[in-house]
Amino acid sequence: MTTVEIIFLAVYFSLLSVLGVYGSHRYRMAFLYYRHKFKLPTPNGTLPALPRVTIQLPIFNEMYVVERLVESVCRIDYPRELLEIQVLDDSTDETCGIARACVERHRQKGHDIVYIHRVNRQGYKAGALENGLKLATGEYVAVFDADFVPSPDFLMRTVPFFADAKVGMVQVRWGHLNREFSILTQAQSIFLDGHFIIEHTARNRAGCFFNFNGTAGIWRRSTISDAGGWQHDTLTEDLDLSYRAQLKGWQFVFLPEVISPAEVPVDMNAFKSQQHRWAKGSIQTAKKLLPTILKSDLPLLVKREAFFHLTNNMAYLLMVLLSVLMPISMVVRFQHGLYGTLFLDLPFFITATASVCVFYVAAQRERGATGWERFKYLPFLMSLGIGLAINNAKAVGEALLNQQSGFARTPKTGAEGKSVKAPVKKSYRGSKTLMPVVELLFAAYFTGALWFAIDARIYTSVPFIVLFQAGFLYVGMSSLLQGFAGRVKVTESAPAVTSPEEQPRQAA
Repeated sequence: MTTVEIIFLAVYFSLLSVLGVYGSHRYRMAFLYYRHKFKLPTPNGTLPALPRVTIQLPIFNEMYVVERLVESVCRIDYPRELLEIQVLDDSTDETCGIARACVERHRQKGHDIVYIHRVNRQGYKAGALENGLKLATGEYVAVFDADFVPSPDFLMRTVPFFADAKVGMVQVRWGHLNREFSILTQAQSIFLDGHFIIEHTARNRAGCFFNFNGTAGIWRRSTISDAGGWQHDTLTEDLDLSYRAQLKGWQFVFLPEVISPAEVPVDMNAFKSQQHRWAKGSIQTAKKLLPTILKSDLPLLVKREAFFHLTNNMAYLLMVLLSVLMPISMVVRFQHGLYGTLFLDLPFFITATASVCVFYVAAQRERGATGWERFKYLPFLMSLGIGLAINNAKAVGEALLNQQSGFARTPKTGAEGKSVKAPVKKSYRGSKTLMPVVELLFAAYFTGALWFAIDARIYTSVPFIVLFQAGFLYVGMSSLLQGFAGRVKVTESAPAVTSPEEQPRQAA
């Protein structure tokens, strides 16, 4: 082998090793979850009286869901004289009139609800929340995004935890109103289940930092101020504030048994836009806060988990590099008769891919899924994760290079079950980019690699090549077709059978 080929293979195996480390972290999350599964959080003491609470509803161009949001929040069971609701509207379309009229209707019914409209989006969502705080009268502040439908008992189940003066924030678990809409929404729901059921529970109960998710949580107002307030120098203002607050010594509580259902994107481009924002924001937050965390006197366990949590999206950048090198590595080893070395890939791939299976099967088991339901989406889940690599790697690269971008909202359609309520305007779909073309080029690249592997009878490489090929092909083609589509298709099917996390929605 030439020196270039040796260096090439060394780089390839180095990438596999690092990805294996990130993959094995999922095993640790599952281990910590089961180790602390029964360490249930309970309020430490009792409040002398119910405090005044402000609920903030930040919205931007949400004409399909704003009424559903306001109506569900107004059904929350809490003394009216102690509850203030702020509709923080930065909209530039018909949402303004819809929201204003909805607020007026509920004010006439006796609710303390106000409509606050900004003529600019300075600071985006963080700016809207900060602006609302200037006028808020509550000692505690809950936040719900436009696509959420909180259950009536949300406050009565979260507020008691603030009897402990050290508790600064309480987060509840997200449910999914439209899990059954498509295979894409099924996959997103499983991704989110893993994040909330396994990761959040494991981190919180093991004493590590975890984050407010931007919605479906309630803050002690003094915690926000003490941590430096809402800041908009990252795209994940929620993650940023969460870590700053916990660095100040505030404790967070996660309640997986309290569920707030929400809508997941039905459009591939909208989903990719959301993932881009989350990936870029997490790396921005890592650059901003990780040096402080690592230099602090926090326990090693907390520092290590913070590192993996904040840098996890770096794996997408490494995955794109691996995607380029994998077929070439196969060819190089074939040319030198090194068939046996292909088996060296297996431990790394098993570490990286089998961990995905274990992690998400565990999440679905804990969600209550039984039998085949726990496993049937796994191949698609892994392919989708790989297919997102280019989109998310671009986000990571932008964050590392300090390229600034605006806060791109995730379009909401009002989807529930298997249908949306009405045809959706073009402006409410995910934006079109050239990314699908790049993804389809990667799919073509792996198609060539698949042909070579079959022709050369290198069958050990075929399953992994197919996984990568299918992922890039699905994500790229879906983005391309939905970009050309005139609107999101409305289905007339009957409502889906609700899963446990949708039951609070019906109870409301």
